[in-house]
Amino acid sequence: MSTKNSDCLIIFTRNPELGKGKRRLAATVGDQAALEIYSFLLEHTRKITKDLPLTKQVWYSEQVHQNDAWDAIIYDKDVQKGEDLGLRMENAFKTAFENHDHVIIIGSDMYDMNQADLEKAFQQLETHDAVIGPAIDGGYYLLGFTKKLVAGVFVNKEWGTETVLEKTLQDLKNVNYATLDARNDVDYYEDIKDIPVFQPFLKHI
Repeated sequence: MSTKNSDCLIIFTRNPELGKGKRRLAATVGDQAALEIYSFLLEHTRKITKDLPLTKQVWYSEQVHQNDAWDAIIYDKDVQKGEDLGLRMENAFKTAFENHDHVIIIGSDMYDMNQADLEKAFQQLETHDAVIGPAIDGGYYLLGFTKKLVAGVFVNKEWGTETVLEKTLQDLKNVNYATLDARNDVDYYEDIKDIPVFQPFLKHI
C-alpha cells in the first residue's frame, strides 16, 4: 500500500518465464540458466529496494502476480502499457506523477546497484530537474525526474542499443540534471562471466 510521500520508485520487471526474457544472455548460457540468473537479479532488486522509505511500484511486463515474491504490503503493482519500452516508461511516469513529485525508474537486472545508489539518486532530485545513471554499454540503468518529464525523452530511441544514453543526454541538455556513476548491467554472458557471484549459474559452460 502506498504511503503519502513525495518520492516514488518505479521498478520495471519481466514476468520470469522459461524461454522469455534475457534472450541475449540465454544465447550463450541457455534458457534455464538465464531464468535462474534473472530470478537471482530480481531477488537482488528486492533486497536493495524493500527498505527504502518511499512509494515503490512494480510494473510487470505481462500481468500482475499478486502472491509472488514482491510483497504487496511493500510494493504497489501494475502492468506496463504501451507498444514499446519508451511508451511503457512514459505511461508509468505519468501515473506516478499524479501523486509524487520525485519519480525514478529502474530495471530489475542491476546487480551492480545498491540501496545507497538509489538514496543518492533521490537526493539529487531535491536540487535537480532530472537524474540519470549511465550504463557501461551505452544505455542507462536509472532515470528520474522532478514533477514532470522532459519532452521527447522516451521517443525516437532504438531501445537496447548503445545509442540510448547519448540521445537521452541530448534530450536533457536544456535542464539541470545530475549524473550518477556508471554501472554494468546484465545483458550478455560477458557481463557476468568474471563476477564470482554468478559462477554457480555458469558451471555448465
